[in-house]
Amino acid sequence: MRYYVYMIISENRNKLLSYVGYTKNIKKRLMKHNNSDGAKFTRGRNWTLCYKESYLSKSEAMSREYKLKKDKKFRNLIKEKFMKKNI
Repeated sequence: MRYYVYMIISENRNKLLSYVGYTKNIKKRLMKHNNSDGAKFTRGRNWTLCYKESYLSKSEAMSREYKLKKDKKFRNLIKEKFMKKNI
């Protein structure tokens, strides 16, 4: 079974917010975030998937999720690329 580490973004007052998580089913998880059924931070916003990585084990995915949450520089780079792509 595959596990995914993902980053979603949402615009809030002309500022991009990001959230990082892991899941087995990205489509279902994104739907939960957008239906205010996901993590508390993501409730009440419209989220868009902007980045994902695939792993064969849950422990690898959890480890990468932890590192990605701490890596603000990389997350900001992903946000910039996403914005340029969608202009």
